[in-house]
Amino acid sequence: MSVTTAPDLAALYDVIYRRRDTRREFTGAAVAPDVLERVLSAAHAAPSVGMSQPWDFILVRSPDTLTAFRDHVAAEREIFASTLAGERAGTFSRIKIEGICESGLGVVVGYDPTRGGRQILGRHAIDDAGLYSVVCAIQNLWLAATAEGLGVGWVSFYREEFLRSLVGMPDHVRPVAWLCVGHVAGLPDIPDLEHHGWRDRCPLQTVVHEERYTAR
Repeated sequence: MSVTTAPDLAALYDVIYRRRDTRREFTGAAVAPDVLERVLSAAHAAPSVGMSQPWDFILVRSPDTLTAFRDHVAAEREIFASTLAGERAGTFSRIKIEGICESGLGVVVGYDPTRGGRQILGRHAIDDAGLYSVVCAIQNLWLAATAEGLGVGWVSFYREEFLRSLVGMPDHVRPVAWLCVGHVAGLPDIPDLEHHGWRDRCPLQTVVHEERYTAR
């Protein structure tokens, strides 16, 4: 039985709190194959409902594909920006929402609800448990990448049907994330959305409840 030491715990918490949603920090340097394999292996080691392992990882490096996705995201950004006004519009204009071309590597994460057969142990009452499993894999990938000195940016300004078509996913596989993955000049001390004043992190006590939910 292995014993977790104080330095191990300190390293773990350091990675958790140092993790950032990376945008402008990418250097464009290629990720070494062995490093990428370790990061993807960490993702693949995630827990999954019924041991279904319902994730797929599509590695995108083609400049044409990166550019096509960047342009799509830029158009979606403009649609969102058009709904804002005043101070909110000004704040959003300063926030970079993607590092698609700068990172040089996109990892598209898909969810295959058919993986593992027709009867998934543990998913009979909560069908979304499969989707939650994929998100666990993404978090594993993110923490492993941070430990390896890489940055990760989760791009969410896209239409699922566009991304599915762009990377050739079959209709039954849902694109859950486009992750920009790459070397970074450094990770900011404060998350971008906090730094630019979009939203602050709420105190822990505002989201912890004892025994039953209590309205705040």
